[in-house]
Amino acid sequence: MKVYDPLDRLKPVADDIWLIDGPTIRFYGLPFPTRSTVIRLASGEVWVHSPIRLTHDLANAVRALGPVRHLIAPNEIHYAYVGDWQVAFDQATTWAAPGVVERAASRGMTLHVDDILDNSAAPSWSGEIEHLLVEGSAVHREVVFFHRASRSLILTDLIENFEPSRVPFWFRPLARLAGIADPHGSMPRDMRATFGSHRDQLRSAIDQMLAWEPERVILAHGRWYATDGTAELRRAFDFLY
Repeated sequence: MKVYDPLDRLKPVADDIWLIDGPTIRFYGLPFPTRSTVIRLASGEVWVHSPIRLTHDLANAVRALGPVRHLIAPNEIHYAYVGDWQVAFDQATTWAAPGVVERAASRGMTLHVDDILDNSAAPSWSGEIEHLLVEGSAVHREVVFFHRASRSLILTDLIENFEPSRVPFWFRPLARLAGIADPHGSMPRDMRATFGSHRDQLRSAIDQMLAWEPERVILAHGRWYATDGTAELRRAFDFLY
């Protein structure tokens, strides 16, 4: 699989927001590129979404942005590297979606989390980064984020957008079948099914995201949407409407 070079580097998105593309990992045998989002708050503190592989040089580059104070595990899959970041940045608070600690424990990993993110939480960065817990699925709960200054919506697995030219040939028909092939990336069809009778709950969450009117939509897997974010979000979830 073709990775998003260069890896393990901060890549500017807009003022005070960066991406970090990481190596491909295997999930149920399928290749998934990895990506973190980093935001520098007005206080100078650094916020890291979905921490990926941490190298020595990357740790130094992130440290140069400011003191790392917030580590985010946004759903029950994206937690594997949080412990490495906790060691490197031991003053950071770790926030997680509901179920992350239990999922890690079921995989034999003890994960320390300082606080659980739900819709009642009011973390210190809430004036700059809005968050919303998307729930209703039998198996998937994800916290999504909106960085107001850059109008960036930050998702994890709710939309995946694999570029056919970057994935193995055998994976291309699977991506199309799952509804996650670029340029028409969307919520994977198997994930849609897990919401069952809770589609109204999902629709309400998407309505809130649309109300934020994002200019860009940052994804963890595949090509992210650098422009026309609101239109891409509406397109990706048109099956709800």
